Amino acid sequence: MTEKYAVVVIGGGAAGLSAALVLGRARHRTLVVDAGEPRNAPAAHMQGYLTRDGMPPTEFLALGRAEIARYGVELVRDRVVEVTRAENLGGVQGKNFTEVQGRAFTEAQGEDSTVEPGEGFTVVLAGGRTVQARRLVVATGLKDELPAVAGVAERFGRDVLHCPFCHGWEVRDQPFGVLASSPASVHQALMVSQWSKDVRFFLHTVAEEELSDEDRRRLAAAGVEVVPGEVAGLVVEDDRLTGIRLADGTEHARSVLFLAPRAVPRTGLLEGLGAELHDTPFGAYPVVDATGLTSVPGVWAAGNAIGFAEQVVHAASGGYRAASAIVGDLLMTDLDAAAQV
Repeated sequence: MTEKYAVVVIGGGAAGLSAALVLGRARHRTLVVDAGEPRNAPAAHMQGYLTRDGMPPTEFLALGRAEIARYGVELVRDRVVEVTRAENLGGVQGKNFTEVQGRAFTEAQGEDSTVEPGEGFTVVLAGGRTVQARRLVVATGLKDELPAVAGVAERFGRDVLHCPFCHGWEVRDQPFGVLASSPASVHQALMVSQWSKDVRFFLHTVAEEELSDEDRRRLAAAGVEVVPGEVAGLVVEDDRLTGIRLADGTEHARSVLFLAPRAVPRTGLLEGLGAELHDTPFGAYPVVDATGLTSVPGVWAAGNAIGFAEQVVHAASGGYRAASAIVGDLLMTDLDAAAQV
């Protein structure tokens, strides 16, 4: 018999766990499927989350998993490989609302529901398990693709960084480098000047003439030195970054390098369901409303699944919003169905 859940949350990061916490507390039987690939895994600490500033991401996730378990939420380490609309799933099917409501807490404790879900989905896991859900939360995040520069991948999250809001305070006043990937990288070079007045902007594969007059004026005003020429690799001594080496052999002493990874949204499951996407400079993401509802009825998205710039605190908030909307949606659906019985 296929197991039935009120909600399946796909992704066990900040967004997914936050959604699961709200759903569990609302007495909905919830399953979290987590592939164990958090975007912030390379970072030793996370910053800027009130009361959690400086906490290791692994500790944050461990606390979140313990919290959702207290409310009967099930979490499995697996990967969702397919999601389809379930066929022939009715509403409350002859049950009145009192009976439905009375079973809610039992469902939250992990027992199968006898109430057939409506507007449901069939979710297939890589491990062979198949479950059904009335609603979905997609919190699959994104993958960062790093520039193909020798040494960058090995030091990413340590002294090769991407977000000054995440790491700027910890590396403040050190000699910064910024690796350009496009003319838009000017923005990153200007932003990091808030944390250091010694910033060099390595144009790498960007030609000098691609910079606008406004770019040049702002870089000069911020005291950012523009360095033309392709970057060949990093100089590392005693397991720390000490410089940036250009293709012509010249080296620039730097202890921090900022860059912009290429964001690769994990939207395959949403695309398979026919979700509408919109293009951004950082990839294509689902079109969502203020609660995270996608163009597919019954499917919400949260966290980096909806945008490149969702920090941990934003992701947790997005998961909360999605879950609270689902609670209301399920309640009204069941009330309307019960009223017609």
